[in-house]
Amino acid sequence: MTKPCIICVAITGSVPRKKDNPAVPVTIEEQVESTQAAFEAGASICHAHVRNDDETPTSDPDRFARLVEGLKKHCPGMIIQLSTGGRSGAGRDRGGMLSLRPDMASLSVGSNNFPTRVYENAPDLVDWLASEMRTYEVKPEIEAFDLSHIFKAAEMSRDGRIPGKLYVQFVMGVKNAMPCDREVFDYYIKTVKRLTPDAEWCAAGIGRHQVEVNEWSIAGGGHTRTGLEDNVRWDKNSLAPSNAALVERAVALCEKYERPVATWQQARETLGLRAA
Repeated sequence: MTKPCIICVAITGSVPRKKDNPAVPVTIEEQVESTQAAFEAGASICHAHVRNDDETPTSDPDRFARLVEGLKKHCPGMIIQLSTGGRSGAGRDRGGMLSLRPDMASLSVGSNNFPTRVYENAPDLVDWLASEMRTYEVKPEIEAFDLSHIFKAAEMSRDGRIPGKLYVQFVMGVKNAMPCDREVFDYYIKTVKRLTPDAEWCAAGIGRHQVEVNEWSIAGGGHTRTGLEDNVRWDKNSLAPSNAALVERAVALCEKYERPVATWQQARETLGLRAA
């Protein structure tokens, strides 16, 4: 298969702490350094969150601005994708960084259960976030935690709330949400292709499922996500040494399945993004 595979590195997230793995980058400086190494290893998208000094998550636009500045300086051309996730803020605070005009931002189009809470994405908030992304020319990355989210994204694509080619990411393995199941994964692909034939798709496996889903995605002709946000371990006996090491493992899987790793230029072209 000759289609280049886009590798996204989710560098930090809202949940992992230094106590879980000392390699988790928390400060802006650590995040920039970790992303640069992952970029050089083959990642072309950085999925980014920011943290307070005590490691708690935040949606602070000033912190996001500092991170974006550092990434543009040290990872020129890399696609910057900021998180509007619900662990970092509430309501419209979740989209306060969209005015920074990142290349992309995550967009969850429906609610679902998380390990200890409901991940609430009310229809009016979803519509507002999508509207802000249109205003600032930010491409949504649809985070599909459930089959209904794929149908909702397709509806929003048809009616213009999400312009351009859809980019849908299947998230599998979150406790109380969609488990990591191969038949479901295959059905997700068929559903995306049926509802929005020109869409690009990606997949992320959480925790011990990361490598498994990386392999399914790469073998299946999609794109893939890795990184310490989703998985702090290398295997059941050891911690992951870095974001770059997890990217290198995804690159090795691309080699196994004869998939070229997308450059940042190829990734931007594939996703229909503006020039860096």
